[in-house]
Amino acid sequence: MACLVESSTVETSDGIKLHTRVFKPREEIKDNLVVVLVHPYSLLGGCQALLKGTALGLAERGYRAVTFDMRGAGRSTGRGSLTGFSEVKDVVAVCKWVCDNLSSDRILLVGSSAGAPIAGSSASQIEQVVGYVSLGYPFGLTASILFGRHHKAILQYPKPKLFVMGTQDGFTSVKQLRNKLSSAAGLVETHLIEGAGHFQMEGPAYDAQMADLITGFIAKL
Repeated sequence: MACLVESSTVETSDGIKLHTRVFKPREEIKDNLVVVLVHPYSLLGGCQALLKGTALGLAERGYRAVTFDMRGAGRSTGRGSLTGFSEVKDVVAVCKWVCDNLSSDRILLVGSSAGAPIAGSSASQIEQVVGYVSLGYPFGLTASILFGRHHKAILQYPKPKLFVMGTQDGFTSVKQLRNKLSSAAGLVETHLIEGAGHFQMEGPAYDAQMADLITGFIAKL
């Protein structure tokens, strides 16, 4: 493996203990920016293991990446929430830990599936965040029952944003994505992956492509 993986425990403001992993390049670190990855919906089995391939890909490309199990997932304590608002505290705690322990003052937040609205609601609470990447943000009508209250935070967020989505995403159509992003503040990019479904894009076959898209976005920050 072309990187080092270290495990840690991060405590949130409300006493939850989060199992966290840091993926570090074996060779020279390209940038003091750290990529913090937020996993899919805990209540449907989402956990940090789903982001391991992307994190490894980022480390192989010279960037430090951090994954963690949100409350109630994997080896973290606590219970997952239905709408993901409690998990915002988890993202904030991990980003604070990154700044304190990895000597970084620049963070790129990346959210996958339901992790995207959670990361989006966290971004404005962390001054060190310099950009945001969504991998399959669930903007569609059904998903909005759970996550609709998160939309405003990321759409109004002024820093650069990249939205990656498969054209066959079962939760959000390309038209729904474009309609939502038409009102977004600041620099907004989209990248559509032809023929990819929502859960397919979370799979290992797309890890290298996700790492490439994220590193390409970092170069513009």
